[in-house]
Amino acid sequence: MMAPILRWTPRRNTKFSRQTIRLSTHGQPAGAPVGCTRGRVRSPIPIAWRALVFVAMLFCCAAGRAGVIFERTSAYHHILVVDEGDTRTLSFNGSWETKMSLTNPLTGHFEYTEYFQMPWLWNHDIKRVLIAGLGGGSTQRAYQHYYTNVMVDTVEIDPAVVAVAKEYFKVVETPTHQIHTNDARVFLRRTTNTYDVIMMDAYSTTRYGSSLPAHLTTKEFFTLANEHLSTNGVLAYNVIGQIEGWRANVVGALYRTMKSVFPQVYMFPATESRNVILIGTKSKEEFDAARVRAEGEALMKAGTVTLPTFRLRWRAFERVPPPNLFRSPILTDDYAPIETLLEGVRQ
Repeated sequence: MMAPILRWTPRRNTKFSRQTIRLSTHGQPAGAPVGCTRGRVRSPIPIAWRALVFVAMLFCCAAGRAGVIFERTSAYHHILVVDEGDTRTLSFNGSWETKMSLTNPLTGHFEYTEYFQMPWLWNHDIKRVLIAGLGGGSTQRAYQHYYTNVMVDTVEIDPAVVAVAKEYFKVVETPTHQIHTNDARVFLRRTTNTYDVIMMDAYSTTRYGSSLPAHLTTKEFFTLANEHLSTNGVLAYNVIGQIEGWRANVVGALYRTMKSVFPQVYMFPATESRNVILIGTKSKEEFDAARVRAEGEALMKAGTVTLPTFRLRWRAFERVPPPNLFRSPILTDDYAPIETLLEGVRQ
């Protein structure tokens, strides 16, 4: 069989630049080297050489079993769906967004998505959740499987992503899962719904790779989200970065901004990738590791949560703020320098 041909197409209205030749992952592997197909680190290699590296990586993929089964440039993304062995991967603008096992779609995902089940530790009676960002639907598939009575609203700005998720990643709309094609902040401003959990996993692409949409990071946004949370509501936010080191500026700024709205903020740093899930609670009650463990054990004993790795994930709980907390800005609609914070990324 001939090796599949991988075709690179630049995003609309872009030039061949550091942005368009970067390959990265939504679940960034810890310690991934520069030039790795799953790396997010800004490369110090000159642009011309990085172009050659990019072509070489595509050739390596083509020489193996990887195959592009779908490609499209939408108004927001250059979308690729790639199959390699049993793994299907979704890519936006060269950034790996979702992984899924073709044999068992509930497995093969990025580890960080499992931390979106941590809100159960603070609310044992979750009935309705909002998820901002669809991608390949790892979190949506998990909630539809493990929590069949929970109503899920997904907000995704790109209709092309919705179509791809349904066609290639087993995402389905049901009476308990509705997809809304809209901007997450616009949706929250217009809806009258109240949610037990709001999960933020929406990303855009800038010259620094995957980046948080600024209008979804501000104090005003979190105030709006808080108004749509139930009495014991929880907000969970995926931040690509580390508590110390790579993109720590972004993690610190998001933490401090959330703390200006939510009485308690906690962190779950992923162990297999450079992701930190921030948890903001509407309740003022403070949790420590012992309380988290007690709540987790109670949830598992009652059969409320049956995720096999639930116990492993809650052990990542961090109650101590990031060390750069007081050097980090509170982001507002008038001042949300996300790209400036990304400029501080260590090479």
